Amino acid sequence: MDGRPQLGRRRASPGESTGSHRVAPPGEATGSHRVLGETKRGIAKWPIVAASFVVLLVLGLLGWGWADSILNSRAEAQASACAEGDSTLSVVAAPSVAPAVTAAAERWNQARTVVRAHCVHVRVQAIDDQRVLLALTGRGNLDSIGGQPAVWIPETTATITQLTAARPALLTSPAEPLATTPTADYPCAVLTADAVDEVQQRASQVFRNYLQEPAQKADFDRVLTPGA
Repeated sequence: MDGRPQLGRRRASPGESTGSHRVAPPGEATGSHRVLGETKRGIAKWPIVAASFVVLLVLGLLGWGWADSILNSRAEAQASACAEGDSTLSVVAAPSVAPAVTAAAERWNQARTVVRAHCVHVRVQAIDDQRVLLALTGRGNLDSIGGQPAVWIPETTATITQLTAARPALLTSPAEPLATTPTADYPCAVLTADAVDEVQQRASQVFRNYLQEPAQKADFDRVLTPGA
């Protein structure tokens, strides 16, 4: 000890020069090195939220499709089992074509054709055109033709024209010819009346379309042009 008071050494603050050296603040380059401050990065949450939403959406769509499939299958099963019961479709046809219509109706009935969840049974009667016309126009008794028919197939369109002139509201749509011969065209008329309910109305349209299919057309050819 030389007797001189010893001065305490002071630590240099960052950036202050200490002779030939300077204390570099954090992050400043020191020669070929740089002091890096520690930083923390958080994980973004939105991709996780978006992925979760997509998964829930897919599961929801799959669940909806499954439920819809179950309901449709149940509806089809009920329909095929005639869930709403039976219904009778009354058809009146000219005697000359009634055998062909009856043959078609038998196939229809054997197949237990379903219309609006009802098993529809077609009943065909062969009745003279003028007798039917009188009953439908109110100049005769409906009971004489077995009540109000839902479908009428006379021999000619001229007869339908007479019905339209007398009771235009009775026809829901233009009659459609089922077969053609030199003297007849056998128009199929779908009729509407209070005694014809919605199921019978719809069944009438379906049956008319059915009569125009090739298998039924063959019956008309066989009956109307025997030996051809």
